[in-house]
Amino acid sequence: MTEPDLNLLIALDALLTLGSVAGAARRLKLSASAMSRTLSRLRAVTGDPLLVRAGRHMVLTPYAEEIRERTQNAVFEARAVLRPATTELSLAALERTFTLRANDGFVEAFGAALIAAAAQVAPLVRLCFAPKPEKSSRHLREGLVDLEIGVLGDMGPEIRLQTLFRDRFVAVVRKGHPFESLSEITAQQYASCGHVVASRRGLLTGPVDDALTALGLERKIAAVVPGFPAALAVAEASDLIALVPASFLINQPIGTALYPFDLPVKTQGITVSQMWHPRLEADPAHRWLRQLVLSVVKQRFATVNV
Repeated sequence: MTEPDLNLLIALDALLTLGSVAGAARRLKLSASAMSRTLSRLRAVTGDPLLVRAGRHMVLTPYAEEIRERTQNAVFEARAVLRPATTELSLAALERTFTLRANDGFVEAFGAALIAAAAQVAPLVRLCFAPKPEKSSRHLREGLVDLEIGVLGDMGPEIRLQTLFRDRFVAVVRKGHPFESLSEITAQQYASCGHVVASRRGLLTGPVDDALTALGLERKIAAVVPGFPAALAVAEASDLIALVPASFLINQPIGTALYPFDLPVKTQGITVSQMWHPRLEADPAHRWLRQLVLSVVKQRFATVNV
């Protein structure tokens, strides 16, 4: 019986993950024509077209969708088997790039400390922070990232997670704002001012508005910006109130430019977790990374009062 060419498994994983012959060719450092020939071989071996043309793009066939995750897991397991066996992880010699998918707030608050902590014990390790425009388990399932950091969404039952910290929203105004001289800010006073809202999707309302509505109040949204850094910049240069997670203020120059205060209404707390795919559960280097993230976050909260 002819043995299958296991090199095709690597190519199949790239094709199914990227859904593109050109993209798979770039990942595997092959020419487009070589990748096309490999796809032809895969079609002959599997008896399925795998990728078919849909307008200007390629889409996976139902069979390709069905085997995509199995293929990814098979490639990961094969690489794990062929990785040099070591009884102990040598961090000083560990040469690896870890990709962490997190929003700007986490990177600004903890990124520098995390990079420094990693470099101190594992100088050959590279941390790559990927943007997080939406909540999705796809990046973990497809092996595109090592860790997903944020608020748990519909990630699926197989995704592992660990709580990093519990956060809350606070209001922020510029130094010298009339609110800075008040010992207490009422819900009526808060709602009567103009507000700048941070929303990647352009949403105007959230939990704070639900709490104000219960009191018969409505705040005036004067501006919507794509992220918390922009919201703070607008608040610093105007009389508008910004709403940001308290953790986001860790690296902000609060003493000189901004004045934070507690919201006059109650909102539900935020639980920020790190999440990973079970295929990485027992990987020693990944276990070290998870412990490093948890340790750095706890240290930052212990030394900074937000």
